[in-house]
Amino acid sequence: MLTLHASDLQQWIVQLLWPLTRILGCIAVAPIFSHPAVPNRIKLGIGIMVTLAIVPTIQVPTIEVLSWGGLFSLLGQVLIGISMGFVMRLLFSAVEMAGFMMGMSMGLGFASFYDPQAHGQTIAIGQFLTMLALLLFMSLDGHLIMIAVLAQSFETMPIATEHWQLNSQAIAALGGHIFSQGLLLALPVIASLLITNMALGILTKAAPQLNIFGIGFPITISVGMVMTMLSLPGLVGPVSRWLVDAQQLMLQVMR
Repeated sequence: MLTLHASDLQQWIVQLLWPLTRILGCIAVAPIFSHPAVPNRIKLGIGIMVTLAIVPTIQVPTIEVLSWGGLFSLLGQVLIGISMGFVMRLLFSAVEMAGFMMGMSMGLGFASFYDPQAHGQTIAIGQFLTMLALLLFMSLDGHLIMIAVLAQSFETMPIATEHWQLNSQAIAALGGHIFSQGLLLALPVIASLLITNMALGILTKAAPQLNIFGIGFPITISVGMVMTMLSLPGLVGPVSRWLVDAQQLMLQVMR
């Protein structure tokens, strides 16, 4: 007859609870997994499957669940998981920022709608670039790499570690990375539209009888669309580099 003791049940709970907490924290904010279209049951199922695959390869300390030490350890695992997923999420903010600058330069500021991923208003061209970046992310096995890095974090940041802190310097560097990379992505469109607006300004001075508001708006949108189409093949390189950078930053955000 199979008998279960309270100590055995607590050991099983501890073996699964601490890794599952960190993994669910990362899934809650990481791209693709955190999308509102993914049901919560699917997110929980993914977290449990990843936990069951990782648990045999790591060492989980025996900590009383109903204790102050268990509470602090639980909060620490949540913070570590959220921080790692937040780093990956911030890298896609560069694409969103590039799309915002491109859309505003093209005069598409009115073509905005609610983005459930960003939980706010976004410009149509920005949403288009974000969806392309997510498709590239999945085609490059970014979601699998993110899970592998998450499993590696249990070696670099063990569950039993009590002295850790948020690496604010790495997060600040990541913020600068977002602005610089977003500007580089949008630079071809912004530069072409700047030249177009200068040409329209010269044309207005040369022929004041022209209705610049009637012809300028379609021209800027057409030039912006053409330059966006021509710059799309160059999106693969930055996303690939960001994926490599994210692997390092996910492990450096906590120390």
